[in-house]
Amino acid sequence: MSSGEYAQLVSSYLDLKWHMEPVEATAAGLSEHDHRLGAYGADDLKQSLVALRSIGGALESVATESLDDEIDRTALLNDLRVRVHRFEQERIHERNPLFWINHALEGLYLLLILRDRPADHRSRTIAERLKAVPRLLQCGAQTLRDCPAVLVETAIDVCRAGSEVINWISRELRQEEGGDIEAACGEAREALVTFIDYLQAGLPEFAAAGIGIGEDAFNFRLHYEHALRANAPQLWRLGNRLIADAEREITTLAEEIVPGVAWPDLVDKLRQEHPVGEQLVSAYAVEMERSHDFVKDKDLVGVPDGKLEVVETPEFLRPLIPFAAYQPPGTFSQDRTGCFYVTGPAAEASGTERSMNCHAMHELPCTALHEGYPGHHLQFLSAQAQPRVARKVIVSPLTVEGWALYCEGMMGEHGYYRNPEEDLFRQLALLWRAVRVVLDIELHTRGMDFGDAVQLLVDKVHVDVASAKSEVRRYCAHPAYQLCYAVGAKELAALRGDYARAAGSSYSERQFHTDVMNYGGLPVGLMRWGMGLSG
Repeated sequence: MSSGEYAQLVSSYLDLKWHMEPVEATAAGLSEHDHRLGAYGADDLKQSLVALRSIGGALESVATESLDDEIDRTALLNDLRVRVHRFEQERIHERNPLFWINHALEGLYLLLILRDRPADHRSRTIAERLKAVPRLLQCGAQTLRDCPAVLVETAIDVCRAGSEVINWISRELRQEEGGDIEAACGEAREALVTFIDYLQAGLPEFAAAGIGIGEDAFNFRLHYEHALRANAPQLWRLGNRLIADAEREITTLAEEIVPGVAWPDLVDKLRQEHPVGEQLVSAYAVEMERSHDFVKDKDLVGVPDGKLEVVETPEFLRPLIPFAAYQPPGTFSQDRTGCFYVTGPAAEASGTERSMNCHAMHELPCTALHEGYPGHHLQFLSAQAQPRVARKVIVSPLTVEGWALYCEGMMGEHGYYRNPEEDLFRQLALLWRAVRVVLDIELHTRGMDFGDAVQLLVDKVHVDVASAKSEVRRYCAHPAYQLCYAVGAKELAALRGDYARAAGSSYSERQFHTDVMNYGGLPVGLMRWGMGLSG
């Protein structure tokens, strides 16, 4: 096959990907699928999987003309294999009700927050997606079985929060769209209620299902999604070593700050120092700007064009974003603005102090650089600027989350943290991410139950029980994701060491970071291959 045929296969795969996952297309900045939701009934899935296999076979046999093409082809094939595996082996559409409700709600709120759509297009496509919600959730109710109870309970909570999204649409768009949007909102609300009733009725039966996807499926993810050679038992041992290392560092730092005080007590005390309510968003904005200027002043990595706005979380998203979240610009969007949403405490909250403690002053620097510069925002903009399409759209969380955590340590090496208290919270973040490695693996491959996972998080990281439950629900829903922070950072640090040894006296940290950015969101293992550093 010629290079032109290879390029056509890449295009065909992406066309199929967007057709199968229209909400992903919306997130990527493509508008032609905004009017619909995905079709995941048995017949639709069968056709999609046959088409994926056909394209995969052709991609495997195509001749590539360069190492870069071979790396990108591998990334595309692995993305395809994971997509098939999620439906055939993990059976996400049968075991996880969040698959259905998240697809519906993300399809709606992305159209509400993305700024590169004309107002009439946005109103029309929101109405069309609202009309598709009842059909999607009905299909979900007909498909789900063997659902772990924790995922059912979480889906019920998300459905209830999702009603706020629909209520907001009704208030904001009914004047533009009139009765049509109001009727669609009513039918979507009713579909959510019906789905909740279905899930609640099924809870006794669902309770028998185990949480984990199993070691074979987990290792498949490690190999194909993250390009890791290590298996689950090896990473479990790594996670436990990282926990012990982080605990030693935290204990030492705490003793330097306030001798004789146990570190959990010191952290609890320091968490009382936080921005006053209305100053919360501006406090984050100041830290985002400081991290941006620090990266430029130290010349650590190129800073691509694209604003990062720090804003209060819109009312309709507050139930879905209880703390904070980063939303990147779409890969193909003309608007290059990213948003960091900050959710303050509810006005009536008896738990207001606890909510504000999640925004501890000494923790803000680490959060700002992780989410903004040189973390997620910079990495997404750099990936989306790559000329090679695979590196624009194929994203491994091992790289995305690993890069952001790597940056927390790398910025510290250059003097970013202003006092030992800020460094203490960086070390606490490392401990939290190390515990995630162990929990991810134990929940999905070793039969750990929900309650034990919550208790381990409380015992090791000393978060409150409510926060721990929220965290563990996410770990249950997204296998082989939570380990990506600590494992990805370690992979990048090891790559930097090998890169420096190979470069010798000509080593430049700025050049290393530039070379990493040139691979976009591809897994670190593929970067290593491209840099000629594979073992």
